[in-house]
Amino acid sequence: MDQFSAHLDRGWDLVQRGDPRGAEVSARRALEIDSQSPEAYNLLGYVAALKGEFEEAIDHYRQAIALDDTYLEAMLNAAELYIHPLAEFDEAISMCDQAFELAETDDEVVDALLLKFDALLGKGEVEQASVVSERFPAGPFENPNHVFLVGRAYYEIGDVARAEPLIEEAAKRSPKNPEGHYYLGLVRDERGDAAGATIAFLRSRELDLEVPPPPWTLSRETFELSAKRAVMSLEETLRRYVQDAELYIADVPGVEVVVDGVDPRALLLIDGVGSPDTTLTTRLFVYQRNVERLAGSLEQVEHEIVLALEREVTATFVEPDQPAQVDKQALN
Repeated sequence: MDQFSAHLDRGWDLVQRGDPRGAEVSARRALEIDSQSPEAYNLLGYVAALKGEFEEAIDHYRQAIALDDTYLEAMLNAAELYIHPLAEFDEAISMCDQAFELAETDDEVVDALLLKFDALLGKGEVEQASVVSERFPAGPFENPNHVFLVGRAYYEIGDVARAEPLIEEAAKRSPKNPEGHYYLGLVRDERGDAAGATIAFLRSRELDLEVPPPPWTLSRETFELSAKRAVMSLEETLRRYVQDAELYIADVPGVEVVVDGVDPRALLLIDGVGSPDTTLTTRLFVYQRNVERLAGSLEQVEHEIVLALEREVTATFVEPDQPAQVDKQALN
């Protein structure tokens, strides 16, 4: 193996080991040997994304594509970032369309279609997303991840009948994937299987806790300060309900509340509900792992807490008499 390839291989190996800084060193050493390497720029983009430096990651991916305008992997990587956390859905769709034109294998076709589906769903264009879903290959899928992702896509557009067998299969083929068990819980909940849903949600919770936090994760003390700032940034009409609440930070909801029906991926929970005119203590639980997963970057953490607070305070205090709408993904 030549020195250039050795640096790239070591970089990807370090990515798998959870060492993005070491991987970046390897990528830059590869660039010292070949400054026009699209593969090295693609690795740099992947590393930057792991570190939460998303705009820099996009720059690296675009440099890789500029050096090789048929570089499908870099296009798909860029599209994924444009969808989440950047929410630049039109850019993602454009990148997916380029990738689809270059796709040669079934796996490449599915990857491009799934990302375009997610981008359209992000834009709120559910009908267009449904049209894209009709272009998914019928399967069976060799890639276990595609089994899950296609099943998840069907679930997202409300086609539980097509989603269910794929998600069941995904949970069996990838038993350590928390996403598969989480969506298995959602499907079972839709089918009225409360006990089965709880089992799946608890398994998802266990597996989520086994996933290492992102490299940019906040200390518990700093995260708590972010939660307090989020509370104080609410409009006064909402803030008054929770500004004096006892605040507790945890990684994820406890087993006991998941069994009682709380989403294992809830961002927060308001408990001991009182009102500004009563003496009942209100407690606010904020779940750091779940917030950071959804936020995707340091800069978005406080914003996601604010959005979750606005939803929950409104639902709990402002509109408590309206019929509850069960939505397991509302806080996901």
